[in-house]
Amino acid sequence: MSLSIIFMGTPEFAVPSLAEIIANGYNVKRVYTQPARKSGRGKKITKSPVHQFAEIMGIPVETPEKFDDPEIIKELENLQADVCCVVAYGQILPKKVLMSTKFGCLNLHASLLPRWRGAAPIHRAIMAGDKQTGVQIQQMKESLDTGDILLSEFISIGDKDTTGSLFQTISRIGASMWPRVLSALERGGLRPYAQEGKSTYARKIKKNESRINWNLPANKVDQHIRGLSPFPGAWCEINGERVKVHMSEHLKYNNLDGSQAGTVLEEDLTVACSQGAVRLIEVQPAGKSKMSAQEFLKGRRVLLKNVLK
Repeated sequence: MSLSIIFMGTPEFAVPSLAEIIANGYNVKRVYTQPARKSGRGKKITKSPVHQFAEIMGIPVETPEKFDDPEIIKELENLQADVCCVVAYGQILPKKVLMSTKFGCLNLHASLLPRWRGAAPIHRAIMAGDKQTGVQIQQMKESLDTGDILLSEFISIGDKDTTGSLFQTISRIGASMWPRVLSALERGGLRPYAQEGKSTYARKIKKNESRINWNLPANKVDQHIRGLSPFPGAWCEINGERVKVHMSEHLKYNNLDGSQAGTVLEEDLTVACSQGAVRLIEVQPAGKSKMSAQEFLKGRRVLLKNVLK
């Protein structure tokens, strides 16, 4: 008999997982997602991507602000589902929710635990210069991201990867893992194993982290830019104009000639760092769409030896 599922998720990242679970014939009894929020320039009230997809598939949706109402938990328990599948839901689940289904709650996490527990594992992995990350499904516990691992996939981080590109890869690979885990759960074939190694915490990205610090070595500046692309976006001021940088390239650049960090070294927006240089490849001026550095420079004069702020 096919398992009955509760699915909890919110952003676009979680939609492929829900789609894969449905496509494999599992009975998704209910979807829980974050309430509709204001978004976009017009601040229009918008349902989450998971909410929209669930409605298209004809699955009932619940949007509790928090699981602090006994009636909400009772309704969840009354569904008598076999297991709860959680992907980027955006809420801390209390113990009663974790125990509300026969096999508890399973969570898809975008790192190799215990490295990068927490809210922003993909951002933090790139910003730290990690060469490898992964995606895992774990048995959820009350403490954040500490549960036993049920299945892992390893993923390399390339020099041109951004948080955006890695999100797409991990979302796709993570979705493909659910049928394997759920099938093993049905036949009693899961072999959980405990997390091992030193834990690190992937704290939520704050706005004050976004400004580019040219006083760092070039490799660190490049990692910072790619780790914050596309959201929230690393930025600097060019000729007094605030500009987000979505893609960059780290250059060894041995001829800094004593240039101050932030100095424009080449007409293609190669910028000096404390060690080496970074070439800006894709940028986005305030109020405009993303564009190449070449497009940005059309009609703008960025003088050599200017210092970016």
